[in-house]
Amino acid sequence: MTQTLEATTAQQRVDAWLADFEAALAARDAERAAGLFATTSFWRDLVAFTWNIKTVENRDGVADLLRATMDTTDARGFHTTEEPTEAGGIVDAWIGFETAVGRGRGHLRLADEGAWTLLTTLYELKGHEEPQGENRPMGAEHGANRGRVTWAEARQAEAEELGRTRQPYVLVVGGGQGGIALGARLRQLGVSHVVVDRYARPGDQWRSRYKSLCLHDPVWYDHLPYIDFPKNWPVFAPKDKIADWLEMYTKVMEINYWSSTTCRSASFDESTKEWTVVLDRDLGDHTEEITLHPTQLVLATGMSGKPNVPELPGQDVFRGEQHHSSKHPGPDAYRDKKVVVVGSNNSAFDICGALWEVGADVTMVQRSSTHIVKSDSLMDLGLGDLYSERAVAAGMTTQKADMTFASLPYRIMHTFQQPVYAAIRERDRDFYDRLEASGFRHDWGDDDSGLFMKYLRRGSGYYIDVGAADLIADGEVTLVQGQVVRLTEHTVVLEDGTELEADLVVYATGYGSMNGWAADLISQEVADKVGKVWGLGSDTTKDPGPWEGEQRNMWKPTQQEGLWFHGGNLHQSRHYSLYLALQLKARQEGVPTPVYALQETHHTR
Repeated sequence: MTQTLEATTAQQRVDAWLADFEAALAARDAERAAGLFATTSFWRDLVAFTWNIKTVENRDGVADLLRATMDTTDARGFHTTEEPTEAGGIVDAWIGFETAVGRGRGHLRLADEGAWTLLTTLYELKGHEEPQGENRPMGAEHGANRGRVTWAEARQAEAEELGRTRQPYVLVVGGGQGGIALGARLRQLGVSHVVVDRYARPGDQWRSRYKSLCLHDPVWYDHLPYIDFPKNWPVFAPKDKIADWLEMYTKVMEINYWSSTTCRSASFDESTKEWTVVLDRDLGDHTEEITLHPTQLVLATGMSGKPNVPELPGQDVFRGEQHHSSKHPGPDAYRDKKVVVVGSNNSAFDICGALWEVGADVTMVQRSSTHIVKSDSLMDLGLGDLYSERAVAAGMTTQKADMTFASLPYRIMHTFQQPVYAAIRERDRDFYDRLEASGFRHDWGDDDSGLFMKYLRRGSGYYIDVGAADLIADGEVTLVQGQVVRLTEHTVVLEDGTELEADLVVYATGYGSMNGWAADLISQEVADKVGKVWGLGSDTTKDPGPWEGEQRNMWKPTQQEGLWFHGGNLHQSRHYSLYLALQLKARQEGVPTPVYALQETHHTR
């Protein structure tokens, strides 16, 4: 009986709040609506109100957002989509609503003082709903029809027209998981598109990497839009299996994918509002130069951007091999060789472990501290409530898990992460004690918030799993500390004078911002106009301020009209591809998209 009463009270509180909020919006009273929020509060909007990805804070932030967006959004019909719950004095509620042009869903956390957090998201445009469920296409046409065009003939005609007699509305540069996920969304929304990639086949970005590469995130976290991995898919998929899946997915989802295609240049015409993009497309027997004129250009070249390859004295005289980790072919050619791996990130550990397995003499050069977390601990304590078999059994869907994650504003996300990593630290104390006793410099992030905040803030500085870390702890892989200052014919020299013999040097030195791709493809002027890509502006290590509150320039409008950035891990590629695709679809259809609080330009380099 008590649980029923509590649930009823929670439902009544949410219903009352939603009714008051909707009434304030209908009256166009921003201050009244803002007064329904707690003194310390957060509203995160994904496209629904702002045609942006934006978080505002506290009552003044809410009022400012509403003054700018209420008239055009005309949000109404707020309701709960399932029974609210209450714990620790906070009511959690899943909500639905509609706007003048679309339909939305969201999440509300309601405290005694008012709304603590609010998430609002757009998930479809009225009149442009995705053809799925009851609206799925009929497909094959039964009966006799002299003018019949088969599915295969229609696909062939589309392939022949695009880029020749018909221009794509969207050009996506980069055919990894980000570009493929976005391509699937664009196809379902009926947006004319081409996804281009320099590799020969979809998935070759994965196939071309070192053979020990695998997903460190579990399967439940990594589904692509529309098609989940099979129920017998491995928890941590090897790279070639992922590559095969991406190739299959590209075909099944009917993505217009141009492989073996290199972008040479891109420029935007302010008068026509179109891009001119010059590409070289390898057609097997010849290479064809193609010029496309898309309205929207999306760089899906990976959130880590361009490889950082240090320039060191002596690289020109070193007689062994040297390459960036992104070019590492695998360990087989380096049996019994002396290898120095510069760096201590995910790639560094993977490569060290694979080299050790074939008998190479491996040394890791750690330049700065690294956070390490065991994959099973990450699954059990970090992701298990949302992305796991037990979560699925409890009724958690991928969409609901993604929305739950999205409902946590970045400003306070670290407070949710800190107890998770405190529990991991205690659970795996013996491992961390052994690792640090070996001399390895380990950290838990600037505020002990662990892996995910490091990823969001800087995109690097962590390693998931412990296989190669155990080799460090056991002394099987030699660990040295310091900065590399030069190379000689046969050695790597550190700042303290230490010389490390090497037949191979692997620079596991990370990547620069995606902004670097914009500079190369378009111009440094445009790159500077857009500003830094990725990071929150948290003013923590490698994430300088000012505070942005969202991933800089990702999945949303930028200072350069018609230029977008898309990427991240499989989870982010899946989730945020929806909001980027909706923004592109709205523009294609001429739906007004007044952008609230376009991100300002901040430093790029």
